[in-house]
Amino acid sequence: MQRARPLPDRRRVLKGAALAAVPYALLPGPRADARTPAPDYPLAEWQPATPANSTSANRPATHPVDLVVIHVTQTDYSGTLAVFQHPSKKVSAHYVVRSADGHVAQCVRESDIAWHAGSWEHNTRSIGIEHEGWVDRPGYFTDAMYERSATLTAAICTKYGISKDRAHIIGHHEIPGTDHTDPGPHWDWTRYIGLVNSA
Repeated sequence: MQRARPLPDRRRVLKGAALAAVPYALLPGPRADARTPAPDYPLAEWQPATPANSTSANRPATHPVDLVVIHVTQTDYSGTLAVFQHPSKKVSAHYVVRSADGHVAQCVRESDIAWHAGSWEHNTRSIGIEHEGWVDRPGYFTDAMYERSATLTAAICTKYGISKDRAHIIGHHEIPGTDHTDPGPHWDWTRYIGLVNSA
């Protein structure tokens, strides 16, 4: 005859339940001396997208980088960062430029593949730069935004040997098969390419 196992005492059950209920927020966080890696572009602030919204790579060793793709967010700056940080959205860009002051956030490492172009081939070979605003609201395209974005684009072009011209700095609407219209008819390409070349 097999002996029945004793039931756990009440105290043990309550201790187990209490431990199971401890919120993750109370668990130890990162070490105090842990450092956030510096952005690739020194004038950017690191605002990482969730890793679920990009592909880890080792560019340019694994995929040559020969394009910069210009986007407009169709939402505000903080909304864009929130979308990139949400794992179910399946979208990201390397950089976001704020309208009011041209502040630059980096969301995906340049060595990794951001999901911004809607085309795997173009994602693998480009750096995506989002600009806060809407395609039909030219007031969002401020002097500060144009200037800081152009400085960023110039640095990327220099780093990867990309020609600073319209064949290599393109709009999202120029990706074959896209249904996007950004950066839209109010984006001043002549001014922008001029700023890129004088940066």
